[in-house]
Amino acid sequence: MYRVSEGVRSTHGQDGAIVLAIHTGQVLRLNTTGSLIFKQVQHGETESEIVEAISQHFGISSTEARDDVCAFLESLEHHSLIYRLDANPGC
Repeated sequence: MYRVSEGVRSTHGQDGAIVLAIHTGQVLRLNTTGSLIFKQVQHGETESEIVEAISQHFGISSTEARDDVCAFLESLEHHSLIYRLDANPGC
């Protein structure tokens, strides 16, 4: 499970989201899929819950959704926008 890092702010719209990391000045623009995933992290959903939501929302297999979600979460973590709470990675 992940949490959004301190000092990270976001705003979401129908075209996606803008994420600001105050501590680095980094600004990211997320597409609608990235925005949906980021919102789910903000709401405390697990990787499995996020994968299921993406799979259902876009009508793709759980395997494809898991690959995409995990890659996106790893990218957000690499940029210090989110951090892992548990020692057991869900991805």
